[in-house]
Amino acid sequence: MQPKEYQKLVQENTPKPAVVKNMVWAFIIGGLICALGQGILQAALQLEDTKNEAAAVTLAAMIFLGTILTGSGVYDEIAELAGAGAAVPITGFANTITAAAMEFKREGFLLGTGARMFIIAGPVIVFGVLAGFFVALLRALILGLF
Repeated sequence: MQPKEYQKLVQENTPKPAVVKNMVWAFIIGGLICALGQGILQAALQLEDTKNEAAAVTLAAMIFLGTILTGSGVYDEIAELAGAGAAVPITGFANTITAAAMEFKREGFLLGTGARMFIIAGPVIVFGVLAGFFVALLRALILGLF
């Protein structure tokens, strides 16, 4: 069998993803995660003095929930159904970091768990900082602050 024939055979037999169904599930579950975050924020606003403090509590709570759900294996099942709907919120970031830490825990606390989770987090943090810098620089240039 020639490579082109094989590729054609693979394309014919590869199942087609249910794009609309996947989009609906991503929207619903991602929306539920965000609604939960909004609920936590509203509760935190009642307890904290400023909106920034309430936002910090909300972020910590969502990261904690993502970590606990990942450790118990529940978040993986949610992500399987929701796809990007579970990956985009901060709980998805917590899931990624926790999963990396769990995967490499057998290599030790420092060189396994500690080092490997930052392989995932490092590029995200660097991208976030650089994107924030360039957006602020662009804003300053547009508003004529320089």
